[in-house]
Amino acid sequence: METKPVIAAEQVKEFVGNAHGDLNRVRELLDQEPGLLNAAWDWGGGDWETALGAAAHMGRRDIALFLLERGARIDLFAAAMLGKLEIVRALLADNPARKDALGPHGIPLLVHAQAGGEEASEVVNFLQQLG
Repeated sequence: METKPVIAAEQVKEFVGNAHGDLNRVRELLDQEPGLLNAAWDWGGGDWETALGAAAHMGRRDIALFLLERGARIDLFAAAMLGKLEIVRALLADNPARKDALGPHGIPLLVHAQAGGEEASEVVNFLQQLG
């Protein structure tokens, strides 16, 4: 296995932080360091967050889609925000307890779906039906 250089912690923090709302800066940082794509920042106490996770709970569809186009690994929370009902259904069918899973900052799955607006309304309805 090839050893890769460690990405500076401040770069990871800046990348994840900007993924909450600044697509242009996310582009710039990813162009400078492609390894940031799936990097995660620990905000403390095990509150790990990737750039995709940041975009997901902020409802930043544009940032999330950009990251996915570049190869980011989709997760349940991003799928919910993006309105990807079949992915959400499949993951919850595999493990129904995931409906109560918490994402970055302890934000519930339903809140991620609600952040997706109209495009995620079917996911919101599905999750609400699950109770």
